[in-house]
Amino acid sequence: MKIKTGDLVKVISGGEKGKTAKVLSVISKQNKVVLEGIGLRKRFIKPSVANPQGGTKEIHVGLDISKVALINPDNPNKTTRVGFEVKKDGTKVRVARQAGNKEIK
Repeated sequence: MKIKTGDLVKVISGGEKGKTAKVLSVISKQNKVVLEGIGLRKRFIKPSVANPQGGTKEIHVGLDISKVALINPDNPNKTTRVGFEVKKDGTKVRVARQAGNKEIK
């Protein structure tokens, strides 16, 4: 996956378009990302012994990974595409294409 947990991304389509958020988790089998503060939905809880009142709880719902773009490490106002390069020692690293193939930490 080109986007990993902890990355700062910008939503590029949908109802939350233009917002930036930190990636909380990546669900690779479903091609989804869970973003901090974006994609919150209400879950209704039945009354139980632990929660006798019942009520609602907000949960994070995954957003499709194609709807987000990584924030450029050099310029936080712009997004960048992500590529991969293999170093001379054989390690594979992610690079930001719009930042002149700068390595992403």
